[in-house]
Amino acid sequence: MRRIAVVTGNRADYGLLRVLMKEIRADPALDLLVVATGGHPSRDLRADGISAVATVDSGLVGDSPADVARALGRVTAGFAECLERLRPDLVVLLGDRFEALASAQAALLARVPVAHLHGGESSAGVVDESIRHAITKLSHLHFVSAEPYRRRVLQLGEPPDRVWTVGLTAADNIADTSLAGWPELESVTGLRKSSPFFVVTFHPVTLDPEAGQRGVRALVAALEEFPEAALLLTGANPDPGREAVSAVMAGFCARHPRARFVESLGSRLYLSAIALCDAVVGNSSSGLVEAPLLGVPSVNVGSRQDGRLRCDSVVDCPDDAGAIAAALREVTGAGFRERAAGQSLPFPRGSASLRIKTHLKSVGLGDLLVKRFHEIPWGGTV
Repeated sequence: MRRIAVVTGNRADYGLLRVLMKEIRADPALDLLVVATGGHPSRDLRADGISAVATVDSGLVGDSPADVARALGRVTAGFAECLERLRPDLVVLLGDRFEALASAQAALLARVPVAHLHGGESSAGVVDESIRHAITKLSHLHFVSAEPYRRRVLQLGEPPDRVWTVGLTAADNIADTSLAGWPELESVTGLRKSSPFFVVTFHPVTLDPEAGQRGVRALVAALEEFPEAALLLTGANPDPGREAVSAVMAGFCARHPRARFVESLGSRLYLSAIALCDAVVGNSSSGLVEAPLLGVPSVNVGSRQDGRLRCDSVVDCPDDAGAIAAALREVTGAGFRERAAGQSLPFPRGSASLRIKTHLKSVGLGDLLVKRFHEIPWGGTV
């Protein structure tokens, strides 16, 4: 059996990996090894009947750059020990978090090939942009969600026969999830149903902390313009600046009984909240991926997601209270929801997870560790 180690580090990447994990687990020719790192979603793993064969504690206790750097080192060391014990044939990583970078570093030195999901994307306002491209160069197989992202991976010198455009595993996750209704969401959050209902997620802008602070203050000021709205605010990523962002969010919720703050809803309830809401607002990638997949409008604030593909249901605005309020009025206006539900998406259809699993199962491992830089001739195309 080919042993496939899949690394999950937080609630967001688990939601994008869970169907792939199921595909691997169901294949008699493959052996699934789940390694949970950082703030791994143990609740979601248990709910899906998936067991982690190993956990790696990042030891992240603060949110300063030094705290994150030390956590990266601890995950690198911990994952190296996992590789020594588990001896997988391939490691699967997703995205742009520091836990994934740490795991890629350890796998490189252990001479274990890495398959990377969601390379070639961009989030120009955060350090994740550099982490993602670094993981691409540490990886040997690449599964991208759209053709423009494939071209970027090829620009980084990766061989074309190792880069596949597979679509969105987020779409697989939604299709595989039995979404909750209002009664369950209310029982968990205590939030009473009202209209409009906004799901609010705001993360630090790690390349410009002042912009992050400016953005979250502008966001809560804009929400003051909707006194009748029900508001569900979710926790920020464990990035430098998280505590300051969370303090603004918590202060807002303390002043407004119509608002609820939940650190983590888990994949199923978070998707359910998006499906039930009138708009997603903030600077999370879920506003650019999951919300459009569910036909829900979103307001994207600031520069954090600059460089990602946009669907017609996404309205971009600067980190200014007036601009955010105007964008929310636009997306809740007459006909916008119907247009969002009927839009076409710039991603391949079909099961991305099945496509990925098929390649993981069939790819030859003999010379996979040898990486030759793919040159693109001047004036040529990728």
